[in-house]
Amino acid sequence: MNATYLPADYLPVLIQLGLALGFIITTMFVTHAIGPKRNSEKKDDPFECGIPVQGDARTPISIKYFLIAILFVLFDVEVIFLYPWAVNFKGLGMTGFIEMVLFMGLLLAGFYYIIRKGVLKWE
Repeated sequence: MNATYLPADYLPVLIQLGLALGFIITTMFVTHAIGPKRNSEKKDDPFECGIPVQGDARTPISIKYFLIAILFVLFDVEVIFLYPWAVNFKGLGMTGFIEMVLFMGLLLAGFYYIIRKGVLKWE
């Protein structure tokens, strides 16, 4: 395949990009300029899910919450690797099986470590 691209070949892409950016900027400017500006205490009050605002949103949250969330994402992403392995199990042969046993061993070692450290104990 002999493909040589000239800068002129990208002109339609640049024109479309320019038109899209121009439309976005124009729309934002026009809606800001002609939109209603009726501010009131009720309108400016934060509102979420019908629950009235109580207290300060900047209250400190325990680091354990974030640690458990990170661990969940970590182990969840590692489990995702099991699906392609299971689909291609026969094609990978014994080498693929040994690699997955090693992977699962490391995964379980990490899980054992966080259990022994008491990371998942909520106080």
